Amino acid sequence: MPYLHTDNSVKLKEYLVNSNNIKELFFVTGTFSSESIPYFSDSTNHYLLAKFNDDAQMSKDLTTFNQDKTSFMFNVHDDLFQREVQGGTNFVSVYYLEDADDGEDMLQIANLLLKRDKIEIAWLGNMKTFCLNPAKFTFPYSEDIVVIEVASQKSYQSLKKYCDQTRRDINRKGLVMTNFLNLSVLDQLK
Repeated sequence: MPYLHTDNSVKLKEYLVNSNNIKELFFVTGTFSSESIPYFSDSTNHYLLAKFNDDAQMSKDLTTFNQDKTSFMFNVHDDLFQREVQGGTNFVSVYYLEDADDGEDMLQIANLLLKRDKIEIAWLGNMKTFCLNPAKFTFPYSEDIVVIEVASQKSYQSLKKYCDQTRRDINRKGLVMTNFLNLSVLDQLK
């Protein structure tokens, strides 16, 4: 959810901190890729990133606290893997798949991601958006989202390069995985 430093954003943050639906809450800086900016030109730099239990409740909350800037909700439908990595999550990279249709492609992506030792969690899902102003264009890949969570104390630039290299490795195998958004964790709020 965009954090706009307004009264509404502060109320949203307080609500999320106290919500039983929220497992973890982070204050992050978001950087959109050049491929996704045309679809979400109303993006902002600061977001609240929340891990939640119930997607129906989260949808209701995002509708209640709807803003002029787009909120993104990523729903997990398949965990690729989850493992213990030293340190906490401090970087999240979101991608979309342009043409991966079968389980063989997903297995290949999971195997390539597993080789990267700083990746703590990788999952597949879909994306819903919430905004008071409707988007000019419909984002065509919202059903094929890949999210990876990275745990490392390295700088944002270093982690971005790490994730870019991971994406290139996957693309070299003939799968088209395009960067959508990078989130650098500034603070854990819950």
